[in-house]
Amino acid sequence: MNDITQQIATTLKATRARRGWSLTLTAANTGVSKAMLGQIERGESSPTVATLWKIASGMNIPFSAFISAPEQHEGVLRRTGVPAPVSAGENAMRVTPLFPFDARLGFEMLVVEVVAGGASASSPHERGVIEHVIVVSGELELNIDGVWHRLASGDGMRFAADRPHGYRNSTAAPVRFHNLIHYPARPATAAGPDEDASAVEFPGDRL
Repeated sequence: MNDITQQIATTLKATRARRGWSLTLTAANTGVSKAMLGQIERGESSPTVATLWKIASGMNIPFSAFISAPEQHEGVLRRTGVPAPVSAGENAMRVTPLFPFDARLGFEMLVVEVVAGGASASSPHERGVIEHVIVVSGELELNIDGVWHRLASGDGMRFAADRPHGYRNSTAAPVRFHNLIHYPARPATAAGPDEDASAVEFPGDRL
């Protein structure tokens, strides 16, 4: 069992135990089968990024909780090196936790790479989750609720992530983008942010 498989297994089991969730209840909330959840907890299976997103969304916890340890810091936090990417059982998409989830700020920032010809679908996250996608290099196709948007290097898009969405690279070169994910405050007693009507695109500066 490698380090990331072990961390995913430990986090899933600990979160389930803390909430008193059975495998049956966890499967019902995440859409991932009891058999698969059991294999993940025992370290017998490394989930794909898409499956890991389903588990994180169904349990209402940040994605980075599964792939990086929480950080305690005050003031300035600087990254002097890029952590090893996480492919979590698939080769199409690799995710690197640049800034893991910070409960005080309510967001995490990931570096995502989709290989040439690769694609990955994501199930809806909890209501109020907002994603900001900024393409660093290459050309990304972003699907939001069945509509595809093409983003070039320097382009960005913000959208409510409580709907089906996905990422695709139809080119012959890898595409790399930053994904800043903002989570609603807890306990969430009110409706999500007023982002539900449409996505907002920010064209990059191509001068």
